[in-house]
Amino acid sequence: MSERLEHALTDVLDIAYEIAGPDDGPPVILLHGWPDAARAWSPVAARLNRAGFKTITPSLRGSGRTSFLSPDTVRDGSGVALAQDALELADTLGLAQFQVVGHDWGARAAYTIAALFPDRVRRIAAIALAFQPKGAFVLPDFSQARRFWYQWFMSLDGGPDAVRSDPKGFARIQWDTWSPAGWFDEDEFARTAESFDNPDWVAITLNGYRRRWRQDELSDPRYDALHAKLRKIDKVHVPTLMIQGGSDLCDEPATSEGQDRYFGAGYRRIVIEGVGHFPLREAPDAVADAVIEHLWKP
Repeated sequence: MSERLEHALTDVLDIAYEIAGPDDGPPVILLHGWPDAARAWSPVAARLNRAGFKTITPSLRGSGRTSFLSPDTVRDGSGVALAQDALELADTLGLAQFQVVGHDWGARAAYTIAALFPDRVRRIAAIALAFQPKGAFVLPDFSQARRFWYQWFMSLDGGPDAVRSDPKGFARIQWDTWSPAGWFDEDEFARTAESFDNPDWVAITLNGYRRRWRQDELSDPRYDALHAKLRKIDKVHVPTLMIQGGSDLCDEPATSEGQDRYFGAGYRRIVIEGVGHFPLREAPDAVADAVIEHLWKP
């Protein structure tokens, strides 16, 4: 059993990641969400390691110790960019095939990897986020739109300056309001928020959300072909587990209902009652139990 912090160089990034578990275990890439950090996976990763899996847990672009190699690279926060980062990390580790478990932004990346590179990933699990056919962002109904206030705020002309002035305060509002009260303590938020000190955290955050609703956000042209390919894919052909918090106050549970038709290789949705937007933190054992069962299937 090993556990160590490593760095992998891709064409774009120096990716900081933690690798743990038996060296010969089936590899599982764990992708964290926003606003969160790789440390969110610690309890679930420990369970996976004890079950025999090798876990690779990177800090996403703009988070933690992951850094861009060039100041000239577009700070692209799209799901396609995140998916490509994970794929390139797997390439540097020599992983011909692997499994992916993602939360929030990481869930979007997991779906995207499965859609674009189905031959590379054996199974995926997505937490707190429904699949988006063709990678399309569709204006939600009023109830969900109200919960997306933070996205509308960032999309305002003055939104970026406000976020830049207090990024950790902005992130803290989401922690305070996306799940039932009492799920975290001050020390855990402070330790997680150290990842938001990354000089590109705000830029990636703003691009990731503003590009959904505005036409004037920059996009890295290196991903143009993948975006074009994704726009034609409305079905995933990789076995998928979806875990939804029954008390998610960011993404309404109803948004992930009735999606079986989008999955051609098996789909299971689990709702954990009383849990909000961060199931991997709020109910790590329930998440680990479901993920282990899913990933061990032949």
